[in-house]
Amino acid sequence: MLKRLYFGLYDTGETILSALVFSTFFPLYITKFLEVKTYSLLLSLTYLLSFSLALSFGKLSDERGKRKEMFVLFTFATSLFCLLLSFLHKSPYLSLLSFLLLIVSHQQSYLFYNTLLLPLEGRGIASGLGVSLGYVGSSLSLLFLTKLLKPPLAYSLIALLFFLFSLPSLLTLEGFEGRTKIEILKIVKDKNFLTLLFCILSLTEVANTLIAMMGVYLRKVYGFEDALIYKTIGLSALGGVMGGIFWGLLKERVKNNLKIFEMGFYLWLTFLTLLPLSPSSFILPLGFLAGFSLSHLWTMGRILIVEGFKEEEVSTRLSFLSLSERLASTLGLFLWSSFLHFTNSYRLSVFLMGLLPLVGLLVFKRALK
Repeated sequence: MLKRLYFGLYDTGETILSALVFSTFFPLYITKFLEVKTYSLLLSLTYLLSFSLALSFGKLSDERGKRKEMFVLFTFATSLFCLLLSFLHKSPYLSLLSFLLLIVSHQQSYLFYNTLLLPLEGRGIASGLGVSLGYVGSSLSLLFLTKLLKPPLAYSLIALLFFLFSLPSLLTLEGFEGRTKIEILKIVKDKNFLTLLFCILSLTEVANTLIAMMGVYLRKVYGFEDALIYKTIGLSALGGVMGGIFWGLLKERVKNNLKIFEMGFYLWLTFLTLLPLSPSSFILPLGFLAGFSLSHLWTMGRILIVEGFKEEEVSTRLSFLSLSERLASTLGLFLWSSFLHFTNSYRLSVFLMGLLPLVGLLVFKRALK
């Protein structure tokens, strides 16, 4: 059980880093010197570069069996680039360079972190526990650390927290050392793999759009004040914590991963049907359902890749999962804005977003189940 806990602690540090640096402190700082559209373009290009490197490093690690070594390297690099932000605070463009390198190293670190699931017993519990602890980390960060920490010193403390939460995984978890010759073209032509990625993408698009737009939706549709919005999002985090544990335990009891994953389509279809129809008094329970649904996706997504295909190709295939997650943010928000533009209705736009899990479910039943 301890190794599963050690695995999950990395998720805690990773979400603290994401919530405070990627989502809060640095964007607020750098957009004083750069236009938002320029900053957004640089982020998009950086994530594209990150995928290219992930594919290359993933292929290299699969061929040489060096996944744990890659995890150690990029975890140290992530801590270092975050620490550098403290010393470069008075130089916006050097800070930006360090931040973009932080994004790249963090993406690689997280990819190789997921490969640590392979040697673990009870992978479902480990994955679900990681999701739960991740929600705890992000919630505590936003509730308390944003008030206590201020840049530039904040970056040093966050780098230290990330490293300390990563340390148990670095010191105690084993890496999978299997190796094989990787043929990227063969993986790209794997219809089952591409279909599974599409199904995961159909849910991730909804999830990422929900994360980005839920606060706006609650204010525009229900007129919620900030305090009630935070309360709703807080209850969503509670749903995520409980959901991570629930889905992890369920995965250990039900060995059919696809059967568990299928439940996610029904969860999101239920949520996207109820949300536009619900009175304000029912929003808090829906917030819990949102977190519960998110935890299902984060718990099972990596499990499907780790356990569903040839183990020796795990890093390379996880790099494609990382790409699908990046695409989901862009495509989901594009569809949401398009629906909103044509309907001029927040409620109807939410309902139409249900087309994504519906199409995903139809493809899943036809091609995978």
